[in-house]
Amino acid sequence: MLRIIRLTLAIIFFALITLLFLDFTGTIHTWFGWLAKIQFLPALLALNIGVVLFLVVLTFVFGRIYCSVICPLGVFQDGISWIAAKWKKNRFHYMRPLKWLRYGMLGLFAVAVVAGLHFFVALLAPYSAYGRMVSNLLAPFWQWGNNVLAYFAERADSYVFYETDVWLKSLPTFIIAVVTFLVIAVLSWRKGRIYCNTLCPVGTLLGVISRYSILKPVIDTSKCNGCGLCARNCKASCINPKVHEIDYSRCVACMDCLEKCKQGAIRYTRNTFKAGKTEEQLTGKAEERVALAEKGTTSRRKFFTMSMLFASATLLKAQEKKVDGGLAEIKEKKAPKRTTYLTPPGSLSARNFAAHCTGCQLCVSVCPNQVLRPSSDPATFMQPEVSYERGYCRPECTKCSEVCPAGAIRPVTTADKSAIQIGHAVWIKENCIVQSDKVSCDNCARHCPTGAIQMVLSDPDSSHSLKIPVVNVERCIGCGACENLCPARPFSAMYVEGHTMHRII
Repeated sequence: MLRIIRLTLAIIFFALITLLFLDFTGTIHTWFGWLAKIQFLPALLALNIGVVLFLVVLTFVFGRIYCSVICPLGVFQDGISWIAAKWKKNRFHYMRPLKWLRYGMLGLFAVAVVAGLHFFVALLAPYSAYGRMVSNLLAPFWQWGNNVLAYFAERADSYVFYETDVWLKSLPTFIIAVVTFLVIAVLSWRKGRIYCNTLCPVGTLLGVISRYSILKPVIDTSKCNGCGLCARNCKASCINPKVHEIDYSRCVACMDCLEKCKQGAIRYTRNTFKAGKTEEQLTGKAEERVALAEKGTTSRRKFFTMSMLFASATLLKAQEKKVDGGLAEIKEKKAPKRTTYLTPPGSLSARNFAAHCTGCQLCVSVCPNQVLRPSSDPATFMQPEVSYERGYCRPECTKCSEVCPAGAIRPVTTADKSAIQIGHAVWIKENCIVQSDKVSCDNCARHCPTGAIQMVLSDPDSSHSLKIPVVNVERCIGCGACENLCPARPFSAMYVEGHTMHRII
């Protein structure tokens, strides 16, 4: 029963957290956005003391329930391990804890957090690693499926679905997501929870607490017949059946051992049984022989690749090429080189944003205007940055601030956002079509939501001269409407220069 309850909760949490990264409308976040905020590392970086204390107490009472129920990466590993078990059952065995690696990685992670080595922090954070995998590998298929439904709904005069752009936001981040997926999938397939118990800093930290948990799986030596079935089904490889011991720092409270024990010798209770030390304890050589025997019976298997084909591919392909009214191909906009990169409204400053962001890509997934994308800059690698090639940051949109679990983007209202200056627009004379093509254009001024751009005569002495834009930097909030809607290609005549510290105007 305990295992069924654990599995039910894990599946619910896993499905809802996955949907948070797939939901580009923000609907799921309204109801279940709190699931992202109870993840351990984001809560710690957001200084959400209540959540951190709750998770610590939860671990102290029940063991590493967080790793087997709440953490999506942990549940993902269980899923891979479950699939692998269909090919070979009873495939695990007790392994000595790699303490030097576990605590070494935890120490390096702590140093990286303090020293501001954001790439290392984002790479190892379990919640963020899973978010990147979903955002980069699963979300495109989800969006393509949505576009297929939108295609047919439109032809049925229904607008229940709307089409969304599917594009590669960052090649380096995509590669990191692929490598992360392959590494974790292979490790889970072969060794179960070895990633959680060797590399994951959150798992190691909670493991220290779970050593002293009140409730835990306990072996009753009076009932145990030494069959070792519990150890061969322990994906954490933490049960030593020879000495009737469980390494509680690695146990994730999955309850599998309770179900597998035919003698009822393992119970999830307070640790009242004493496993007496006997001469049957394994020596180093004996353990080595057991490991070699297990290895000898384990055959190598090749992973098969699954290809997913969509009937919509040909339909969507025709819509990929953008042309103007004369069927001339429109050049894609290119991002300008900014002296200071842009961070979303609510992030307060570039320093605050970099210190708190774990690169989970949740804000990137939910941004409806395609403004946020993972950075390729080594200093802020995989952390979102603002760019305006595909859209601009609408003053009425606050979705990124609503979903951020780590405090990198603080919640803001629409009124607040209209007053937050994340940067200011700069006019590039040589790019402006008024100067280069000698045609009239006031796109930037007409679409500026704050009225920060005014059109003035290029020649004050001639009332018939063409007008050029002038930016009032005190009123500009850096939303990027002028940069995005400027007709100049490939570089806009207007671009937004970021501010290191955001200002209130």
